[in-house]
Amino acid sequence: MNQTYGIAAVSVVVLSTVLIGALGLRISRTTSDFYVASRSVPPRLNAAAISGEYLSAASFLGIAGLVLAQGVDMLWFPVGYTAGYLVLLLFVAAPLRRSGAYTLPDFAESRLDSRAVRRIASALVVGVGWLYLLPQLQGAGLTLGLLTGSPRWLGGLLVAVVVTVAVAAGGMRSITFVQAFQYWLKLTALLVPAVFLVLAWLGDSGPSAAMDEAASFRRPTQVRVADTVRVRIREPLHLTVSGTIGGQRHHGGAVDLARGTYRIGGGTTLGFPAGAEVPERTTGPHRAGTASSWAEPLSSSREEHPLYATYGLIFATFLGTMGLPHVGVRFYTNPDGRAARRTTVIVLMLIGAFYLLPPVYGVLGRLYAPDLLLTGNTDAAVLVLPGRLIGGLGGDLLGALLAGGAFAAFLSTASGLTMSVAGVLTQDVLPSLGVRHFRLATVLAIAVPTAANAAVSDLPVADAVGLAFAVSASSFCPLLVLGIWWRGLTPPGAVAGLVTGGGAALTAVAVTIVGGPASGWAHTLLAWPAVWSVPVGFLTMVLVSLATRGRVPAGTDATMARLHLPEGLRSRPLSP
Repeated sequence: MNQTYGIAAVSVVVLSTVLIGALGLRISRTTSDFYVASRSVPPRLNAAAISGEYLSAASFLGIAGLVLAQGVDMLWFPVGYTAGYLVLLLFVAAPLRRSGAYTLPDFAESRLDSRAVRRIASALVVGVGWLYLLPQLQGAGLTLGLLTGSPRWLGGLLVAVVVTVAVAAGGMRSITFVQAFQYWLKLTALLVPAVFLVLAWLGDSGPSAAMDEAASFRRPTQVRVADTVRVRIREPLHLTVSGTIGGQRHHGGAVDLARGTYRIGGGTTLGFPAGAEVPERTTGPHRAGTASSWAEPLSSSREEHPLYATYGLIFATFLGTMGLPHVGVRFYTNPDGRAARRTTVIVLMLIGAFYLLPPVYGVLGRLYAPDLLLTGNTDAAVLVLPGRLIGGLGGDLLGALLAGGAFAAFLSTASGLTMSVAGVLTQDVLPSLGVRHFRLATVLAIAVPTAANAAVSDLPVADAVGLAFAVSASSFCPLLVLGIWWRGLTPPGAVAGLVTGGGAALTAVAVTIVGGPASGWAHTLLAWPAVWSVPVGFLTMVLVSLATRGRVPAGTDATMARLHLPEGLRSRPLSP
């Protein structure tokens, strides 16, 4: 990718974000402006803004990388991300808007009349927000590193600075315009190059290899392995090696490798002939079934228990969307419950259209960028394909467009997350400072994940987002569904469910990120906790609430009526 064009594209996106965000200084004046844009955002604008902040680094880069590496069963990610809004539409969108709250902790306190529930909900909002911010910063570091060769932390720092300026300038009102603009930019940035890439693929002489059982190099290729890795070679391989492989040092000569597992030292350069099979990266012993077809669902080497992992992904993405802090707060900006429902329907169409595109990049990456499987840098597939298929000025321009779109993805999602976390910090952690010091909360909201980004740099962005969904599904999904649809929910029940469901998922996520068990059921249960943590959250809330029936808040009936009756009906006087 041409660095000059790429840097120019990213600069334009950054400058546009800052300028649009700066408009908030002129139009944001009140508390309501900062938190919910005075509840005046129309459905179409709000839907574009929601889609802009929801389509994150996992959507723009991560899904294509996972499809490249693991095959079609990774399409559960976009299916789950989209279907989550259908669940939200059916059960949550309109009642959540009618609650009159600013944030999820506001809803928890108003529904259950409990400061304890609010405090726990606030802690979980901050935890989910920070967890979700990490992959945005990692994706930004990856993109800027490809453009300039800079260290990965620099891209995350740049996003943090830009987001702080945009959010602190005008709060929710200005961020709404920023994110709506960025949705259309991201869609264009993926769609236009995809058209040219598919045309180039159709004009190629050997495009059918994408569905083979193993990826192979279509032309002579040199791959530099930055970090020490273990690889598995399934067929005898002839290649050139400059570096260390199998404990032996080589100086650029030809090497014949038999079937087996080899350790490749960091900094080693491997030269593969055309047609050579790409060695498989591995972190553990060989497992039966890992040579199954890349295109066959539920049979990849991604997990020892792929069916369980798939259900874990479904539970997390289907049920986690409603509890994401940057998604929930958006429905408070609609004028009424009917507008919230219309917004959700439009969102389903917008993100559905977007998710048709990343799998195209994943399949083409299998053909034209198989070296990413060896280096483990599969999230870069979207960014490198224009140079591989088209090249020249056209490839440079398309690559620059993709780089700009990728940065828009990081900025829009990071803006929404920072906005939601800052709102909770302002109200619940720094209550004495008020809205005048919202900007201080904004700095704190983005500073913590920025600092953590340097320590967590090798988790695929889609996986990291999936972990955030698991925590959300295990905590806020039970709270919202039961709080909206069951009058018997009590404050002790909500507290117990949030602590057990959300706490268990958060613990599993933390162990996974820092490096827990590498294999076996222990690894699978921790890496995909939603299958067991979501039922734990629901069951605990129900059982404890039934055991504390006398603690149902006195105003529950009035609260339930406010959640479920249309605004016009509630404001109309009753006939005698």
